[in-house]
Amino acid sequence: MLNLYFGVHMAKSKNTIERRIHYSILLPVLILLLVGMVSIFIATNFDYPKNLVHVMSQQLLWIFLGSVLAFVVMLFNTEFLWKVTPWLYIFGLGLMVLPLVFYSPSLVASTGAKNWVSIGSVTLFQPSEFMKISYILFLSRIGVRAKQGKEVTELQDDWLLLFQYVAVTLPVLGLLVLQGDMGTALVFLAILAGIIVVSGISWRIILPVVLVFAASIALFIMVFITDWGKEILLKLGVQTYQINRISAWLDPFTYADGIAFQQTQGMISIGTGGIYGKGFNHLDLNVPVRESDMIFTVIAEDFGLIGGGLVLLTYLFLIYRMLRVTFKSNNRFYTFISTGLIMMIVFHIFENIGAAVGILPLTGIPLPFISQGGSSLISNLIGVGLVLSMAYHTNLNEENKILLAMSRRMRASGTSKVKAVSKTKIKKNKPSKSAIKASQELVKAKDKVDKATVKLRQTISQIMPSLHQGKRRKGSKKKPTRKH
Repeated sequence: MLNLYFGVHMAKSKNTIERRIHYSILLPVLILLLVGMVSIFIATNFDYPKNLVHVMSQQLLWIFLGSVLAFVVMLFNTEFLWKVTPWLYIFGLGLMVLPLVFYSPSLVASTGAKNWVSIGSVTLFQPSEFMKISYILFLSRIGVRAKQGKEVTELQDDWLLLFQYVAVTLPVLGLLVLQGDMGTALVFLAILAGIIVVSGISWRIILPVVLVFAASIALFIMVFITDWGKEILLKLGVQTYQINRISAWLDPFTYADGIAFQQTQGMISIGTGGIYGKGFNHLDLNVPVRESDMIFTVIAEDFGLIGGGLVLLTYLFLIYRMLRVTFKSNNRFYTFISTGLIMMIVFHIFENIGAAVGILPLTGIPLPFISQGGSSLISNLIGVGLVLSMAYHTNLNEENKILLAMSRRMRASGTSKVKAVSKTKIKKNKPSKSAIKASQELVKAKDKVDKATVKLRQTISQIMPSLHQGKRRKGSKKKPTRKH
């Protein structure tokens, strides 16, 4: 009996874990990770052949750690995430202070930013990458709480919600400014924009903010074109390397031998790849930092327009599947979280590839799941774990509705009494294998009850004649007659 019990328990646990894995989301992520490993191999083999084994083994280690964390996060439910979110936000802010104290002077001299925690010559991690997840969770929690119990919100409620969003965002942006990491600051602003839209804040508030933001960007570029404008920006605290990056973006080939060397080489590298590419492990041009920030140039040069296009299609499919999960969910907390993650990934893709082809300035933002680097990769895989958790709980709720409806029908027909199904078994439009299996088990149980009922009736029918005969025997005794 013990063996049977543990066997059934393990089978149920395995079935539960398998149902948490949404393969239509997991498959494109695995493809992108594979593309990343191949691209990093090509770039490292060309630029740093002596470090090839070290770089590849390190990337594999990060993939393993990220996958383990994604698996753990996938097991979390809404209640747990809701409780730990404020603490994660505070913890993330604490981590973001560390690079201001523990940093590598040589790394700061080459990148111009204090965004990595370094102790001695060892570079550990980039806290802002993990802060993105905490930030998304905290904004989502604020958005859900603001809308709880309110069918219609007033304009003042929307202003209050916007104020809370800004209050949460300002400390993060302040620390990023101190670190000198404006590229990552743009990612947080993109996440904020997505959360604001899904929050349902009135367009009477959003539209003026968007117009002011667009006008500010236009004014910034106009000021940037002039020498006196650059002097003003320097006095306002904009770093020289940041001005150089924007100068290289506005007129790259004028500065091709200097500050725009990386971007122009990347553009030429993509162009030389043509439609079909040069083939596996064939690089001719020197593109700085191509293993991380400029990884798309490796894909385009070796595999051409077709290879780059297939990578973009893989991203589109991943985003489409994430959107499907978002639209199917009736849990607002998960909807906010998924929206923030989608905005994070989309902005990373848009900025990284846009910078590689020359339509956007270089900001040092990695390409999700492909670029070399542990912090960004692990952060993105944690985000995938959150989406998988969301998809799993959405499926459970839908299956529960199906099973509840079936049990009500069975009770209404009087065939059996079915216990209410727990709130963790779902699927909405299309029943899953587990739902079908559960329904089949209910039908089998119904058949067993019917057979038992028939046998019980037969037994009763056999017993009843003997009872009637016994009664007749008792009734056949003659009553004593009275003598007169």
